[in-house]
Amino acid sequence: MLAGLRLISAALLPLALTVDAGLIRRDAVPVTIPFARRLNFTGTAKLIELDQARAKTLKARANSGFKQTAVFDAPATNQAVDYTTTVGVGNPPQNFTLLIDTGSSNTWVGAQLLTNPFLPTTSGFTGNLVSVTYGSGFFIGQEFTDTVHLGGLAIENQSFGGALVSEGFDDVDGIIGIGPADLTCGTLIPAVDDCIPTVTDNAFSQGLIPAHEIGISFEPTSSLDNTNGELTFGGVDTNKFTGPLNFVPITSTSPANEFVGIDQSITFGSTDGPTVLASTAGVTDTGTTLLLLATDAFDTYQNLTGSTLDATTGLLRLTPDQASNLQSLFFHIGDTTLEFTPNAQIWPRALNSAIGGTSDFVYLVVNDLGTLSGEGLDFIDGMTFLERFYYVFDIANSRVGFATTPFTDATTN
Repeated sequence: MLAGLRLISAALLPLALTVDAGLIRRDAVPVTIPFARRLNFTGTAKLIELDQARAKTLKARANSGFKQTAVFDAPATNQAVDYTTTVGVGNPPQNFTLLIDTGSSNTWVGAQLLTNPFLPTTSGFTGNLVSVTYGSGFFIGQEFTDTVHLGGLAIENQSFGGALVSEGFDDVDGIIGIGPADLTCGTLIPAVDDCIPTVTDNAFSQGLIPAHEIGISFEPTSSLDNTNGELTFGGVDTNKFTGPLNFVPITSTSPANEFVGIDQSITFGSTDGPTVLASTAGVTDTGTTLLLLATDAFDTYQNLTGSTLDATTGLLRLTPDQASNLQSLFFHIGDTTLEFTPNAQIWPRALNSAIGGTSDFVYLVVNDLGTLSGEGLDFIDGMTFLERFYYVFDIANSRVGFATTPFTDATTN
C-alpha cells in the first residue's frame, strides 16, 4: 500500500496564503540559526548524477502540473553535499537533523526509524498522509501539527510530516523546506486541495519574526562536517555581506517561477566577454551541490576552459596550466553583475577524495544540467555558487537578493 502511495498524483491548485505580504512586525527580531556543510557519501553515485536527478524532478514537478512525480532512475542515496540544521518538534522538543532546502517546502522528520524515530507524544494527527518525491529519494508519512523549534523560535501549530517510510536519507532525519509555499499544494492525501504554510510563513504570521524573508550566509570550507553557515529568519545579517544587497523579482518564466527562480546571463572572462549562457530563467537551490548549466551553455564553457570530462567523478577537469589561466565567470542578474572567480569554480581540492577524485587534480563545479536551453529552467545556481554570496529569499515581495561577502574572492579551493 505504501509503495502505491508514491504514485498518487494530486492536481496543483492556484491557492494563495492569506498572510499580509506588506506587513512588517516591529515587535519581533530576526532569529539566526547555524547550519553545517556535510559531505555524505553512502554509495558510489557521482555528484553530477545526483544533481541531475534533482534537476529532472524539479522540472517534472512543475511541467506536469502535479506535485507528486515518479521517482527518477537515480541511486537512492543522500545528496553528496548538503547543509543541515537542528530542528525540535513537540514540547519538550525532540531534536532532528534536517536538510535545508529552498527547492521544496514541506518539513518532515523521522527518516531514521531505528535510531531516531519520530515519537508523536504531543503532536496531533490531522488524518492526512503526506508524500513528497525528491531527486535523491522520497518520503511518505502522516501529517501532524505541533510546536516546531528553530533556534529561539517556537512556531505553534506547524504542519509537518512524520515519516512512515523514506528512501535516500540515510544519515539525516528529514528536510526543512523553505521554498515557496505553493510547492506544498497537492502533497496531502486525501486533502489534495490544501496547501501547507511553511515554517517561515507561520513564524511571520504569528509575529515571531519581523519580516517575511530568509537570509542565508555561507563560508566556503575545505573540511568535512563544518558549521560554516547561518540561516536568518525574518531579516538579514548585515555583518555577513560587504557590498550592497541587490534584489531581482522572481522570474515570470515557467517552470522556474514555481521555485526560487531568477533570470540571468553569464559571460566568460569579463562583463562583455564571450557569452556562456544567454539571458534565460533558472533557479537558485540549496539542495543542489553544483552549478548546472543547460547542455549548450555547458559545452560552451567546456570549450572556453579547455577542460575534459573526468570519467571517475563526472566533473570537468583542468590541467595545472589550464587552472592557472582559468578566468572568471560574470553573472548578470538584473542590474547587478556578480563575479564568480576562478577559485570559486574549482571544487575544494582538500575534498577531492570525498568525491572519489585524485588528491592533486583540479575539478570544476560547473556541470551539465542535462537538457538544452529554452525549457524555462536552464540553470541551477547550487550551493557551490551560493557559498560565494549572501542570499536572500524575500517571500513577501517575491524577489531574491544577492550581495558580495568576505568570501566572494576567497582562495580556499
